[in-house]
Amino acid sequence: MVSKLYQLKAKANQVTQLIAKHGTEYYKKLLEENKQYIQEPPTPEKCNLLSKQLFYTRLASHNAVHPLCCIPLHYKAFWKELDYVKHKWRHVGDLKVEDVAIATLFGLECYG
Repeated sequence: MVSKLYQLKAKANQVTQLIAKHGTEYYKKLLEENKQYIQEPPTPEKCNLLSKQLFYTRLASHNAVHPLCCIPLHYKAFWKELDYVKHKWRHVGDLKVEDVAIATLFGLECYG
């Protein structure tokens, strides 16, 4: 068991050294290749503006045919998902480890 721990530590050190050696270079290259997507000036106000633009653009694209046509579909999907969660909660003893792990990760993602 101790030897496995040392092997894991050695692998972690190798990965850390690799990232330290090439990580900055990769980061700079990535930013250079995608500089057309970087907005200037990088301020919180600009981020808020872009966030609102993305939200309303997506909203408009989902409702392109008729503004209210998609709301019932989303509403029905929400209640269907909620019913599924209620069913799972009632039968919590039948849950598999995978289901619990996925639910936990989803909860952590929502929290984050």
